[in-house]
Amino acid sequence: MKFRRGIPGVWMLIILVLGPILTGCGSSPESGDSDGSAASSELSTDTGDGTEDNQDTGKRDNTPVVLVPETDKTSLYEGADVSLDASGAANGYILVRYSGSASKVRMLLTCPTGETYNYLLPLDNDYAVYPLTEGDGSYNVAVYENVYDDQYSVLFSQDISVTIKDPNRVFLYPNEYVDFNKDSKAVAKGMELAGDADTDLDVVNAIYHYVIENIEYDYDKAETVQSGYVPVVDNTLAEGKGICFDFASLMTSMLRSQRIPTRLEVGYAGDVYHAWISVYVEDEGWIDGIITFDGKDWVLMDPTLASYASEATIKEYMDNSGSHYQIKYKY
Repeated sequence: MKFRRGIPGVWMLIILVLGPILTGCGSSPESGDSDGSAASSELSTDTGDGTEDNQDTGKRDNTPVVLVPETDKTSLYEGADVSLDASGAANGYILVRYSGSASKVRMLLTCPTGETYNYLLPLDNDYAVYPLTEGDGSYNVAVYENVYDDQYSVLFSQDISVTIKDPNRVFLYPNEYVDFNKDSKAVAKGMELAGDADTDLDVVNAIYHYVIENIEYDYDKAETVQSGYVPVVDNTLAEGKGICFDFASLMTSMLRSQRIPTRLEVGYAGDVYHAWISVYVEDEGWIDGIITFDGKDWVLMDPTLASYASEATIKEYMDNSGSHYQIKYKY
């Protein structure tokens, strides 16, 4: 069945109002073309092999688990050059595909909270994965083609009603901004780092310290990054440098593949547009006496800050995270 809900008979032009651009610190919360893995045709769970290199000595099983989004088309909506597969909405994601010829296409995801997420859709005629991170309720998925300059025509609009089965599971899947699969080098590195771990907290500790001690902040990239930039986690790992978006995406990928719910968060750190992560672990404990886990709540971690700031500065920010960090988007 073809849909063009909410589109007037007369061709309509709109100007999209964009959110703030993540420049000096990182990137805009817009997705662009990436080398992300295509979604599977069925719901499956991929486990990394790594048997030759898996020299784990800890009590915890460090075998990576990569959840693969499904496209079984049991809840499929189609419009002109747009397909929306909401089959996995209960697991916290949707898949969107654009098959037209426009040079730039945006997807606006309006959430039950009223927040609107603004993405650049890939133009490769393949499904891309987008998370539903704002809980239960009605989401609107709207797709717009660029006409010229900053003017767009509405192409597709669809409301979907969502009830999330497990809110934490949402933050275990890969998506456009946290893009990994069973063959990703980041997944293999996460398995290696988790080899001596007895608990999830040990895994967080090992991955956190690896990232902040081995990935450098890329000041040149921060000055030249373009709107629509999307992290590629294996590039960050190989190059050993990146901007805040890269730090957050890499650490999120490693932790998710180790079955630890992790949110990539974008918003403001003070007056700077920034990206960081929040992690959920059931073990009570702390890392460095600065980042404390109580086993009940999500705990914010800023790997970019920790990669270059003094311990005193990190502690100040963590102790005052409620005022320093203002979340706008979660991925």
